[in-house]
Amino acid sequence: MTTVSRETKARLECFAEVLAQWNAKINLVSPRDMRFVWPRHIDDSLQLVPMIPEGATITDLGSGGGFPGLILAIATSNPVTLIESDQRKCAFLREAARLCEANVTVIPKRIEAATPEPADIITARALAPLEKLLGWARPLLKEDGFCLFLKGIKAQSELTDASRDWHMTHSIIPSRTDPGGAIIKVSDFKRVV
Repeated sequence: MTTVSRETKARLECFAEVLAQWNAKINLVSPRDMRFVWPRHIDDSLQLVPMIPEGATITDLGSGGGFPGLILAIATSNPVTLIESDQRKCAFLREAARLCEANVTVIPKRIEAATPEPADIITARALAPLEKLLGWARPLLKEDGFCLFLKGIKAQSELTDASRDWHMTHSIIPSRTDPGGAIIKVSDFKRVV
């Protein structure tokens, strides 16, 4: 597990409790995943923390149950914008952010319709293929910003598929929590013309 301060650990424990309460009413994570919420979801999100500069603005796409965006807001105190189209999940995100004292703004819209200020970093986890993520991220990212996408075993093939339509600088960082997973870091990307 990622080492965090005692205060941050307490806020993450608060998040886990709120998640368990809300998950009984709305599907935020698979019910069978609830007993593995720390290694499978919280620690998976926390592995991005060392890659995030202090004060960098973050926009998280398809925030759902708060992974990784809300976890990053709790762990870093950086300002995080959460984009989520499901109104019930937005209600959860607002309540969890309030109780965990996280610096977040929740935008209750589809990603294509959201118009937040461009961010330094775009994140997403288990949302869509890389090619689609890049299309959503491009208008939401500052010119010198970068993306951190948590991916599963198809990370390399998604990168190969996306490179047909996108020029990009990228790196693949092995996941610390999922032996078959990876973090794809992308910057300087634009569509092939």
